[in-house]
Amino acid sequence: MSTISIRQAALSDIEALSVLFDGYRQFYGRDSDVVAARKFLVERFNHGESVLFIAHDGAEPVGFTQLYPSFSSVSLGRIYILNDLFVNELGRRKGVGAGLLSAAVDFAKEVGAIRLALSTANDNATAQALYESKGWERDDDLFYIYPIR
Repeated sequence: MSTISIRQAALSDIEALSVLFDGYRQFYGRDSDVVAARKFLVERFNHGESVLFIAHDGAEPVGFTQLYPSFSSVSLGRIYILNDLFVNELGRRKGVGAGLLSAAVDFAKEVGAIRLALSTANDNATAQALYESKGWERDDDLFYIYPIR
């Protein structure tokens, strides 16, 4: 029987988060580089540039989500961007993704954010199904995205 727990991550979680973050990057086609993943996450912690939540199944780390703070000039308020959400094979089909989403929403509400936004790859149907099952609605009308690569 699995016991899923989700909490805001601390710097002491960096080793577990680095492995999960590396798995996330590999999911999106990047080569494995746990050292670079760790360095990236430590920099976010050290500069207060993101908020991370970690999920465990018992003692085993199985997922994370990362939120980046930003602001809305038009609405004059803080927003968060849910940029990363990942659940490894051990944590899938156990409600971990939904739990991480709930933790992110609860956090945003607690700190008075006016919006929490996320995006996912066009072909990530599994993630899209999760988001929509939790009441998130896809917005195809308000903005066009123009990335410079």
